[in-house]
Amino acid sequence: MTWTKRARALAALFLAMNFLPLLGTAQDKGPVGKQEGSEPPRGQRVFYASHSLMWYVPAPLGELTEAAKIKDHKLVGLQMLGASKTLQHWNLPEEKNKAKQALMKGEVDVFVMSPIQFPDEGIDNFIKLGLEKNPDMRFVVQISWGGWDIDNQDFPKGANNNVDRNKTPEQLKKLNERNIKAAEEQADAVNKKAGKKILYLIPSAQAAVTLRTKIANKEIVGLTRQAELFRDPISHPAPPLEALNTYLHYAVIYGQSPVGLLVPGLLKKAKKDACDDKFNRTLQEIAWEAVAKYPYSGVKVAKEK
Repeated sequence: MTWTKRARALAALFLAMNFLPLLGTAQDKGPVGKQEGSEPPRGQRVFYASHSLMWYVPAPLGELTEAAKIKDHKLVGLQMLGASKTLQHWNLPEEKNKAKQALMKGEVDVFVMSPIQFPDEGIDNFIKLGLEKNPDMRFVVQISWGGWDIDNQDFPKGANNNVDRNKTPEQLKKLNERNIKAAEEQADAVNKKAGKKILYLIPSAQAAVTLRTKIANKEIVGLTRQAELFRDPISHPAPPLEALNTYLHYAVIYGQSPVGLLVPGLLKKAKKDACDDKFNRTLQEIAWEAVAKYPYSGVKVAKEK
């Protein structure tokens, strides 16, 4: 073997040992990472109980699973309530409550929620019901960026349609601090009670801050203002932020990197010159880094020895 081939082999081994997701343990039903050259992960049956900062995710997520050749991914259902707490989904009348109906059938592998404030009693209620019907279920919670650029622990107090999106990196770091901390505390409590990890968090707020920081630092070609990530003062996402969030969901649910997947339809429809292949890859890289470094995502990455 020549020195060049030996060096390439060593480099490939180093990457495999240090950056590929690990398999979940018996006590952790988290997503199984895809090893290089292995078969795609098993498709999951997913239900979304969602407010408007998340309810666009299922369709492009389906595109990604198809592109990644993940078979049998299934959207079991999507229950939409604007500006909703998860408890509001739980409290829907039985005849209208698609989320409860799906869990009662025991045919959901991953149940995804989007609370506003934490703790949210609805999370605990859905987990209890879900585990009664399918003890191997996983539950996933999106930590959303704040409506009107305020910490969601205060939502909607302090809402103002004159939102200043031109925030400094220092301001962005503090934007969602209390909401993130409260989400992690509830996840810790739920998992401790269960005796294993069953509740995982999607770092959507954190990844949005990373993207906004790059825009503030003029590191994103084609996007010059943080406001371009939002459709309105309430903080409904524009296509770039929608795509970023979809990649986060893909990474957490399937435990593998979205880097290199196709440009989703929602970005193509945006018809912005900035939304090209290079920009799409940047979004994918931000999403994967956020998930891989976040312990609450359930996606484990081997540490360098």
